[in-house]
Amino acid sequence: MDWGTELWDQCDIIEKHTQSGLELVEKYVKFVKERTEIEQSYAKQLRNLSKKYNQKRSNKDEPDCRLSSYQSFVDILNEMNDYAGQRELIAENMIMNICIDLTKYLQELKQERKTYLLEAKKAQQSLESTYKQLDNSKKRFEREWREAERAALYAEKTDQDINATKADVEKAKQQAHMRARVAEDCKNDYAAQLQKYNKEQSQFYFNDMPLIFNKLQDLDERRIRKLGHGYILFSDTEKNVMPIIGKCLEGITKAGTNVNEKNDTMVIIEQNKSGFERPGDVEFEDYSQGINRASSDSSLGTPKGPLDLLGKNKSKNFWLFKRNKLSSSTLTPFSTPPAPSPPNGAPSPKFGRDPLSYCLKEINKTVKPRISSFRTLRRSKFTPDRIMPTVTEDFGHLPPEQRRKRLQHKLEEISKELQKEADQSEALGKMKDVYEKNPQMGDPASLATQISQTSQNIERLRGELNKYETWLSEAGVRGDTLRYRAHSFNNNGAHEVLSPDGAHSDASTPDPSQAIYAEFDDDFEDEEPAAPIGKCTAMYNFPGMSF
Repeated sequence: MDWGTELWDQCDIIEKHTQSGLELVEKYVKFVKERTEIEQSYAKQLRNLSKKYNQKRSNKDEPDCRLSSYQSFVDILNEMNDYAGQRELIAENMIMNICIDLTKYLQELKQERKTYLLEAKKAQQSLESTYKQLDNSKKRFEREWREAERAALYAEKTDQDINATKADVEKAKQQAHMRARVAEDCKNDYAAQLQKYNKEQSQFYFNDMPLIFNKLQDLDERRIRKLGHGYILFSDTEKNVMPIIGKCLEGITKAGTNVNEKNDTMVIIEQNKSGFERPGDVEFEDYSQGINRASSDSSLGTPKGPLDLLGKNKSKNFWLFKRNKLSSSTLTPFSTPPAPSPPNGAPSPKFGRDPLSYCLKEINKTVKPRISSFRTLRRSKFTPDRIMPTVTEDFGHLPPEQRRKRLQHKLEEISKELQKEADQSEALGKMKDVYEKNPQMGDPASLATQISQTSQNIERLRGELNKYETWLSEAGVRGDTLRYRAHSFNNNGAHEVLSPDGAHSDASTPDPSQAIYAEFDDDFEDEEPAAPIGKCTAMYNFPGMSF
């Protein structure tokens, strides 16, 4: 069944239907374009989202980078970025394979349809023109035949009239005969025009228009077939990237399964283990002895409970424990008068031969673990946030365990650089030998600068290697014997064992009396007098003038 046979008289319907079909193609192309815009916008937002969170976690030196949960999150961001790329690919393929192709095909169909409609219009105009000629010849024949009939009646009437002359009768007959011949000619012309019109009409309805209608039918079927193929491409375009999208989703699932809480726990321990030992028991201070110390290590600097040991404070600028502020009450070690010695009794064996030295030693024991110096005491005002560890080349600002790891990492880097320079030196040496044996290949003297520079680099790296090996050996030895003391200081104002550099800053303890003298001399050279931290009562006469 075809349009030429079944719809021979529905030209307007066919024209309207084909136009509606082309509009449907245009509508579908517009729909696909809007879909691609959505895909592109979606992909852009996904990329921006991945980029946003990757920038926040782009620093590979952060401690969290080694955590499996962190690495999995980075993998998820990368997979989402790849997923966004696939969405962009869907949009690009839809534009190329559907929008551009259908738009081009649509223009061809429009031009072809226009050609067919013009042919139909020409055939119809030709038929109408023939019909107009037929109608004119018919009307002329009708007119001339009536005129001939009137002429014949007039001649017959004239012939019967007795008053008419012979000449009038002859003239009337001639006129009737002429009109009859003209009418006969018009009849023949009408018959010819009728025959012509019938032939053209048959050609128009049985050949020309069916052929044009069948062409329009073929055009419409091709349009429908192409549009159906476009519908399929709409699905296949996304199906083609589904395996890659599936891999992206599998990568996200794999990132989730790669999270290992036990491994993250070990990484946290490895990154933050200080290497210090737990603080020992606080020694009992017997106030019944001759020297009363109003404040003790536990009241000034030693952690008072489990919360202190676990880092109760949140300060980031200090070490494991927050330094307690020293109040005036805690800095009066001799506020309570000592108990008098027995009358006429010998001094206690504790005092030995030099009671003053014992007093100074006791004062030094009391003050030493609390403050580094009176100058530091006044300047810092015991604000923990002001205490910042100094970053040193030997990583002394780190705890022992972290220091050893950083030193080992530095040694590995230096070793790699040294090996690289050694390989380069060896290569330059071989090249120099080749140049010496074959001067035409190059001048050996041209390599002197590179060889000298390489030798200097090797010597420099060896020096750094030895330096870091020494520091590593020191860190290893000290790290095995370190014992943590909460915020203890030596007389020179540096941390003794618990300093942020993780190493002893004072290997040997000087004489307490000499230390406190040096402390006082250093603190009061150019500073304003500070408020007294306590009172001291001498228990025995002291004839010396150096006090």
